[in-house]
Amino acid sequence: MIDDRAVAQYREHGFVIIPDVLEAAELAEANRRVAAILAGARGLTGHTEVYDLEPDHQPDAPRVRRIKVPHRHDPYFRALAGSDRLVSILRRLLGTEAVRLHGSKINMKGAHGGAPVEWHQDWAFYPHTNDDLLAVGVMLDDCTPENGAMLVLPGSHRGPVFDHHADGHFCGAMDVGALDLDLSRAVPCTGRAGSMSFHHVRAVHGSAQNLSAHPRALLLYEFAAADAWPLMGVKDLAEFDARLVCGAPTITPRLAPVPVRMPLPPAPHQGSIYENQSSARSRYFGRAA
Repeated sequence: MIDDRAVAQYREHGFVIIPDVLEAAELAEANRRVAAILAGARGLTGHTEVYDLEPDHQPDAPRVRRIKVPHRHDPYFRALAGSDRLVSILRRLLGTEAVRLHGSKINMKGAHGGAPVEWHQDWAFYPHTNDDLLAVGVMLDDCTPENGAMLVLPGSHRGPVFDHHADGHFCGAMDVGALDLDLSRAVPCTGRAGSMSFHHVRAVHGSAQNLSAHPRALLLYEFAAADAWPLMGVKDLAEFDARLVCGAPTITPRLAPVPVRMPLPPAPHQGSIYENQSSARSRYFGRAA
């Protein structure tokens, strides 16, 4: 599923897109299950352990911006994380035989206004003992610049870990107005439904509002080399090891000289990235919209 050229692109630019990783039947089943989960948002009046809701959500007109940790709520998404095709790509990109699932979510951008995600680095949320981590974006819909495809700044995975704090607290967003970054170089991760993007945990990325008539659903997985241990600690070793998608567990973390900035003190609005970013001082994509 991945050749040397694609691996080299990931190493150099911090991201790569692999087309048509999912077969048609797998894609259809994933979308069927997403639709079934979304149906459960009708009647809700606030966020739950499963749903993160858009500000204009109404109980009789539900609008969901995120399905939280789908691999915990539906075994299909847990099995997909360990599929042979995906695991073969992960092993090449992470350079390890043992890979652990760190987390998952499905970010929904409904037509005509799906919520943006401000510029950030995943590394700011969950620093580890080494940075052999990446995120996979499984495109459940066609992803285009018009419907809010994720944007990645090439080469930023080799740069600093930027401050994601506001007023002394973590907010999960960078104040790009105070940084010397040429965001015009950002590349949209576009592709047909069934394709997957892979971006390094330190890559700077974000996504604009969906101003088109077409929805955009992106299933996101985060994966780590098994010897990358979270600096915020492991609460349940059995559960931690159960998230391995390939290889054997280890209790010997690999330490690497990587830059780290802890996500502390915690965000005033704990929850999804949307809630964290609500306390950010500036809004890049809000201004753009």
